[in-house]
Amino acid sequence: MASNPAESSALRVPGFRIFLITFLLAMMADNIEHVISYWVAFQKFHSPALGGFAVVSHWLPFLMFSVPVGALNDRFDSRRLIQAGMVLFITASAGWGYFFVTDSLQVWHAMVLLTIHGCAGVLWGTSSQMLLYDIVGPAHLPSAVRLNATARYLGFLVGPGVGSLVMRMFGPTWGIFVNTLFYLPLLFWLVRAPYGRHFRGAAPGPKRAVRGFADIVQTIRDVRGIPVVAGMVVLAGAASFFIGNSYHAQMPGFAHDLGHGDPGLTYTLLLGADAAGALLAGILLETRGNWLPTAPASAMKLAFLWGCSLLTFSLMNSYAAAICVLFLAGFLELSFSSMTQAIVQLNAPDTIRGRVLGLFSMSASGLRAFSGVTVGLLGSLTNPHVSLALSALAFVTVAGLLLLRRSRQGGLA
Repeated sequence: MASNPAESSALRVPGFRIFLITFLLAMMADNIEHVISYWVAFQKFHSPALGGFAVVSHWLPFLMFSVPVGALNDRFDSRRLIQAGMVLFITASAGWGYFFVTDSLQVWHAMVLLTIHGCAGVLWGTSSQMLLYDIVGPAHLPSAVRLNATARYLGFLVGPGVGSLVMRMFGPTWGIFVNTLFYLPLLFWLVRAPYGRHFRGAAPGPKRAVRGFADIVQTIRDVRGIPVVAGMVVLAGAASFFIGNSYHAQMPGFAHDLGHGDPGLTYTLLLGADAAGALLAGILLETRGNWLPTAPASAMKLAFLWGCSLLTFSLMNSYAAAICVLFLAGFLELSFSSMTQAIVQLNAPDTIRGRVLGLFSMSASGLRAFSGVTVGLLGSLTNPHVSLALSALAFVTVAGLLLLRRSRQGGLA
């Protein structure tokens, strides 16, 4: 399934260009809110437990609600579900602003707002992937997924800087209110955007009730009958469970051991190296995508190499070499993660596409809640280098076994 950029770039689709810009603004706002709210909460409470809850509340909704939200997408308008997510994001930002203005923020207030933010993320994320297929169609889908992933990394990269600038210009109180404006373009564009299942005349999904855990079990059974989708779900889940992005939280320790633990440019470079690699991957794969086919074996090989790169990083004692390895890790991560998403999208049955995408989202995002244990807790018992090395080794083993199994089945393409 090779990608020819001249024929399949999603940027040729006008609706996708608007979606991409508004998605980027919303992703940036998501990260701006993290910068401002985390800073104020830390200044007020100095609570590591609240910081831990922030991570759990961000990923646990993906684990619990991704499949039910996918089921809703099979029956209802994805545009409205995304808008509901935007409303929840705005509610969370405005809620922070209210408590900042009144100086009445308590720990339980912060926990409620963080939970609202997490639920907004799962509504937005799963439904956006569903709508993406309707905007660009199968021919442009690999490009669209890749560009969407690139926008997500760009939001991660730009959001904290913009958040710091907003805080300096407006202060945290008014800055959090200003942040709500970045969600509005996507919210308003979706009011009349001519995309969705009913616009392309697709049959609606089965009208069965959304049953939570029962839906998850049934979707797993459905996916087991589609080996290519099942393999991608397992691959993405293993990456999230064993590694995720938990090593980012351990970066101060790595930076210290590499001789650059003080805040400054050298530490910032270490933090941004993998994001920069991901951005380069997005650009090169979009402009030179024909050299890397969108195929299960390609995704597995790239994932295997990603695990190897993080295993190598965990053992490094050279700052310059660590920067290069993290840059490579970012390149490989975007490449394989966007490829797995595209493969699942292209092979999901249309009548249960939402549930299948929800299962993939549960695996690829929800299981990140456990990577804090595999890397973080294990790191507290040993050290971050050992915990990341063991976690990366476990993932490399899974990716290698998946690749070996596919090879034995004669499915290297």
